[in-house]
Amino acid sequence: MSGSEWESLCDGCARCCLLKIEEADSEEVHYTSVVCKYMDESTCQCNEYDNRNSLVPDCVWLTIDTVESYKWLPKTCAYRIKAEGRSLHSWHPLLSGRSDTVHEIGISVVGKCISEEHVHSNDVEDNIIHWVEH
Repeated sequence: MSGSEWESLCDGCARCCLLKIEEADSEEVHYTSVVCKYMDESTCQCNEYDNRNSLVPDCVWLTIDTVESYKWLPKTCAYRIKAEGRSLHSWHPLLSGRSDTVHEIGISVVGKCISEEHVHSNDVEDNIIHWVEH
């Protein structure tokens, strides 16, 4: 699979851009409604995509070789779906032919998140959500 084909698997939901809290003892991951400050909350696009890993060292960098190690990826994530040998959902832009279907059916974080710029780092835990299955 080429790099551009791999990139096209991203459905644009931006769930991977939500800040997560990992329990030290159990390694359980909790999603929060707090999103990276570089994510445009209205489009679910990263404003610093090409520089994201230098600006945010722990930003997710999914590759064919590493995707299976990210067990916390949402069940709806196309990268996880393909790694598990499952078929893409009908709303996925590659199947629907439209990039906005992910927003229309409520899979994306549009209208469900707040930028980390507006949340004190001590308050991130107060924003744990349960609508992302992983």
